[in-house]
Amino acid sequence: MKSNYDHAIYDARTLGIPRMLILGIQHMFAMFGATILVPILVMGFFKDACGETLTQGLTVAVTLFCAGFGTLIFHLCSRMQVPAFLGSSFAFLGGFYTIANLKTGIYETMSVNDKAAYACGGIVIAGLVYLAMALIIKTVGIAKVMRFLPPVVTGPMIICIGLSLSSVAVANSAVNWPLSIAALLTVIVFNIWGRGLFKIIPILMGVVLLYIVAVILNYLGYTNADGSSIINYAPIASESWLGFPPFQMCKFDITAILVMAPIAAATMMEHIGDMSAISATVGKNYIASPGLHRTLLGDGLATSFAGFIGGPANTTYGENTGVLALSRVYDPRVIRIAALFAIGLSFIPKFSAIISTMPTAIIGGISFILYGMISAIGVRNIVDNKVDLSKSRNLIIAAIIFVCGLGFKDGFTFTVFGTSITLTSLAIAAIAGIVLNAVLPGNKYTFQMAMAENSEETNKGN
Repeated sequence: MKSNYDHAIYDARTLGIPRMLILGIQHMFAMFGATILVPILVMGFFKDACGETLTQGLTVAVTLFCAGFGTLIFHLCSRMQVPAFLGSSFAFLGGFYTIANLKTGIYETMSVNDKAAYACGGIVIAGLVYLAMALIIKTVGIAKVMRFLPPVVTGPMIICIGLSLSSVAVANSAVNWPLSIAALLTVIVFNIWGRGLFKIIPILMGVVLLYIVAVILNYLGYTNADGSSIINYAPIASESWLGFPPFQMCKFDITAILVMAPIAAATMMEHIGDMSAISATVGKNYIASPGLHRTLLGDGLATSFAGFIGGPANTTYGENTGVLALSRVYDPRVIRIAALFAIGLSFIPKFSAIISTMPTAIIGGISFILYGMISAIGVRNIVDNKVDLSKSRNLIIAAIIFVCGLGFKDGFTFTVFGTSITLTSLAIAAIAGIVLNAVLPGNKYTFQMAMAENSEETNKGN
């Protein structure tokens, strides 16, 4: 006899509020490691370039607030239908690095906080680029736009999203392989053999149980492969229990705008890939309903809002798509609960610091399965849409996407008006796939709306 946890769950209210809260915590943990890594890296860029430490904006607290509030903005714009979490975007790291190292004009004697404010001003404009694209899609119609994004393009893009992150999972795991493998096995055991609630929270169980193991090992004197402590408690002692995130109003300058705004072209391609992945996971065509124009609008407004108050750009998160695939709980309400937890944590610096002590190896072990799930979803997208890879045009498109998505590890950098701009590997793959699909003969793809209509009926019932 099947339990309530053996099938996909579209309305988590049937599980009860306590279980919904636990599922929300699981999604928060899934995004936490990558989300807080962005401000940590950015703060390092500015300290190395300016010799000063950022004290306003672009901190872990501000980043968590922006991720949570940005997710709620996205859900409002997407009619509360899409189970997507928005976290910090890695695509803008190159832009932050460029602005941190600017030494000419007004930037020559500028303080580190002011430089960060101008960088965030560029992010505000980048978010507005999303809005412009959303307007174009709304005007010309989704069917015409999606003719350039058939499954032969989006499927390989989804596969690349997961595989491009695989090296990160391996690098994090290499810090402490035994701990990493134990985390991976814990997730697998709970997902395959778990019963009841434990079957749908394998990520959370992996995080909690292995953190306890890490604490014990650290106490017993065991270390990571490089001799460092498994857990570093230093950040906890320096933080207070309650505190207001150090927001900073953005500033605008054409130089910073020219650095940051063009990156939106790359992140929009990643957004489309993530929406395709979530649609394939859940079995609802979110690109059609509530519509790509609404999801782009939500992502853009969330990004502009984050930049306005001094935070990093937002983006849909692949880690949370992996959680959806594992838990099979597809209710957007759970994601909104995770967003509220993230906002709450932004006002509790000490608790944020405790979570930030999560050993890198545990994050690596869990990422093994999360990133792999994303690629597996891409394969399923190709199979379900019956993409004929015996046709030369389809094989060529997929092949070029794979090489671009996995080969350009450092992206492609070029100069516009004297400013260095970097396209990520996923953006290059998306552009190559779209162009090839448009110019090669034999494009007979017609975007189907039937799935969207079924989606709308299902959503009305939830």
